[in-house]
Amino acid sequence: MADPTQTSRPAGTSEALGCLQRVFGYDAFRGDQEEIIEHVVAGGDALVLMPTGGGKSLCYQIPALVRPGVGVVISPLIALMQDQVDALRALGVRAGFLNSTQDLDERRMVEAEFLAGEIDLLYLAPERLRVEATLRLLDRGKISLFAIDEAHCVAQWGHDFRPDYLALSQLHERWPDVPRIALTATATEATHTEIAGRLKLQDARHFVASFDRPNIQYRIAPKDEPKRQLLELLRSEHDGDAGVVYCLSRKGVEDTAAFLAQNGIDALPYHAGLDARTRAANQARFLREDGVVVVATIAFGMGIDKPDVRFVAHLDLPKSVEGYYQETGRAGRDGLPSTAWLAYGLQDVVQQRKMIDGSEGDDAHRRRLGAHLDAMLALCETVECRRVQLLAYFGQQSTACGNCDTCLTPAETWDGTIAAQKFLSAVLRLARERRQKFGAGQIIDILLGKKTAKVIQHDHDGLTVFGIGTELSVAEWRGVVRQLLAQGLLAVEGDYGTLVLTDASAEVLGRQREVRLRREPARAAKSASRSSSGTGKKSAPVDLPAELVPVFESLRAWRGATAKELGVPAYVIFHDATLRQIATVSPSSLEELSGISGVGEGKLAKYGPPILDLLAGLRAEG
Repeated sequence: MADPTQTSRPAGTSEALGCLQRVFGYDAFRGDQEEIIEHVVAGGDALVLMPTGGGKSLCYQIPALVRPGVGVVISPLIALMQDQVDALRALGVRAGFLNSTQDLDERRMVEAEFLAGEIDLLYLAPERLRVEATLRLLDRGKISLFAIDEAHCVAQWGHDFRPDYLALSQLHERWPDVPRIALTATATEATHTEIAGRLKLQDARHFVASFDRPNIQYRIAPKDEPKRQLLELLRSEHDGDAGVVYCLSRKGVEDTAAFLAQNGIDALPYHAGLDARTRAANQARFLREDGVVVVATIAFGMGIDKPDVRFVAHLDLPKSVEGYYQETGRAGRDGLPSTAWLAYGLQDVVQQRKMIDGSEGDDAHRRRLGAHLDAMLALCETVECRRVQLLAYFGQQSTACGNCDTCLTPAETWDGTIAAQKFLSAVLRLARERRQKFGAGQIIDILLGKKTAKVIQHDHDGLTVFGIGTELSVAEWRGVVRQLLAQGLLAVEGDYGTLVLTDASAEVLGRQREVRLRREPARAAKSASRSSSGTGKKSAPVDLPAELVPVFESLRAWRGATAKELGVPAYVIFHDATLRQIATVSPSSLEELSGISGVGEGKLAKYGPPILDLLAGLRAEG
């Protein structure tokens, strides 16, 4: 590690590359990493936009190790600092943190290590920088750089705003000679500009990597008993895999976690309504054990560095494309194939529109929320490649990916103009002739000619539109309504989700506008009745020959036991990708093992002998 007393000029990329190979066990930098690291090592400021799994942390960790002094990392979630520090210590890096979970003696010890230059990286929560004692402490030490992780938290219009981040502009004012690097996994042009302005990084070098995550398969399905759909996805494609399921409400989280657990899935809830101990315990199990599924509100996930999350599922519509991208990006950080699956229905659209109408703030705020939702709806309803649409939102061009649902099973469209006219006419006649407003269910009943108690009570069977829509099913009509809402041809009003016309409705009713709609897929056959005990056969890891699966599983079992003994997450020992390579190569010496990606000097010395013993034992048995 860097000697804090050295006065020679910072080393260049050659030393950084040596650090990458020696400490982290990787042969070469990826993408923009080398250029970013070289720039920061030389003392330059940087704003880095790079997708989750793109290797952002190395962009500040290596400069902190190469430059003289201590790298100070601003990280938003204190609950994860211990794991971040454990992961670095497993590599032989001297790391520590200061936050409210420590007692006085622990804080004093870390402060002493910082002042003596005996640590390379110090993690702080942003609120610590509002404490004068922390600022005075930093004044007394030698700082190599400031790293601001999850920098989108500074943006008011981003998806995860944190007020404490607004104070981080003082870093430049108080320590003008210390380079700063701000990093985020997602930002639109507007959020990017706001981050630069609020952190005073306009003059920094901006590095914008491709936001494409080709290993993630994006799929959006119409809601049809979403918990059953989710269970089928897990049983058929992700049996025994770690994953995250997002729900909008705490009740949704609790109900879904209980449903999955009842059906043999190791699922745990996570939301702000749980007591702190339960939340911490559930998060720890997810991080430290293999194959655990967390069902959570969006309060969960930021800073999670678990590389082997094989799926992220949404049972409710995300509020923005930025939020959706950030949350789905928690899958497949190790670069292996992963799934981003979203169940989406009419009620999602109605609920989100109602929430926007009832939100605090001025009209401009509501318009901005509406624009976020419109972009999310456009992604859901597109008949083109999901990935092309997703990347276009962040201002990046791409070609059809061949690995999303619309590429693999191209969506059909149809001329829905007449259907749209029928539905809008029903809304219009209820308003004009009866001075009434209703939700989608009642209007669909009218169009289908159903003489329900509610239809008879309001004499709706006497309307001229009664029974004129029997060519479509209930599910198809709900698809029509959902898409009319998405296209702004209908609007939601009031607490009860009643539907009203918009200015654009007149163009359709006046036959001045064609309405193209996405055809609703045939209703999937129900299979939730499968025995809850028969959760299916565990599939072999992707690209791993069947004969090597027992070796891989033995290595995973060794990793799990070692992690439990050391009290650290399993991925801190080795990633799945590294274990797969070890199983494939089957090294018989420390020299051969050192050639495996992800095996640096520290891990080779600590874990090399037991791995070689394990492999030798397996060869003897075979």
